[in-house]
Amino acid sequence: MTHFPGDDPFGDVQIGNALTRAIVDTIHEPFLVLDADLRIIVASRSFYEKFYVSKAETQGKLLYEIGNGQYDIPALKHFLRNIIPEHAVMKEYKIVHDFVNLGRRTLLLSAREVVYENSQRRHLLFSMGDITGQELLDEEKEKLSHQKDLMLQEMRHRMANSLQLIASILILKSETVESPEVRSHLQDAHERIISIATVERFLDTTSLNEEVEVGPYLQGLCESLSASMIGNARPITLTVDSHGGMATSTEGISLGLITAELVINALKHAFPDGTSGAIVVSYEVYERGGWSLSVSDNGIGIIVNPSRKEGLGTTIVQSLARQLGAVTDIHTSPRGTAVSINCVAKPGIQKIPA
Repeated sequence: MTHFPGDDPFGDVQIGNALTRAIVDTIHEPFLVLDADLRIIVASRSFYEKFYVSKAETQGKLLYEIGNGQYDIPALKHFLRNIIPEHAVMKEYKIVHDFVNLGRRTLLLSAREVVYENSQRRHLLFSMGDITGQELLDEEKEKLSHQKDLMLQEMRHRMANSLQLIASILILKSETVESPEVRSHLQDAHERIISIATVERFLDTTSLNEEVEVGPYLQGLCESLSASMIGNARPITLTVDSHGGMATSTEGISLGLITAELVINALKHAFPDGTSGAIVVSYEVYERGGWSLSVSDNGIGIIVNPSRKEGLGTTIVQSLARQLGAVTDIHTSPRGTAVSINCVAKPGIQKIPA
């Protein structure tokens, strides 16, 4: 028998058929080779085992005829019939169907046309991956994640209420003690607890990895701090200047605590004896990555005392900054103080596209 180049891609029909079947049978997912009429030329062993059909009732039959017509699915027929005429490729097309022996399954289908050089024949390679178990697992994971978020929000809500209660107890206690030093410590503790409760309140609707827009978050936080600590009793303004940026809820907690600590510190020390002034909270994201958070005031500046140990507030701010991969920079003069927290190319906090 004479074989012409291009008649069979394997050169010898028997060798070609044997090699084709051997290759197909090694494929783990159900796999078919179809002709241009969508007639099954060869099927993988995994196809027979998965769909409980025999070789006799499969090979040489049209795809839509086998298994009592259970593959006669309009969406599948539409896609397959357009692959060969349009030389198209179907990748990971998902269908949900009730099969006779399997029940309701979710399949991920892929198909590709095979064109042989110098030949008019067309074949279609067709795989059918069963992702039913994976989908069920994904649904279960989503449910668990939702339950976790609900529990987290409830925990945060209760924690914020508990912190408010503790803060109230501390401020009442501070009014009963006679020692000015003890009273000062109790008031400091009250202010820090209030700041933590405020931060939690503004983030109690987000999950740990959910992103928040930094500008509105800092604006709401500072409005709350202004209402509780400035009000109408002190001639001090607190404003926010923000230029976009997103952060996860976890990062937002650190940014909020840093902001609250620096604002409280400025309110306590920058404007003695009821003097007027302004505090500005600024947040900026750089074009090349990274960000900067700063709290500045036009008060009296920091009075440097070499014998004085580093304060608790400074320690808290520096510790939170390190958690964010940032560094702290302080500039002070008789015209005011500016504390900047700078992070270069921090991947977790990104600029919002214009």
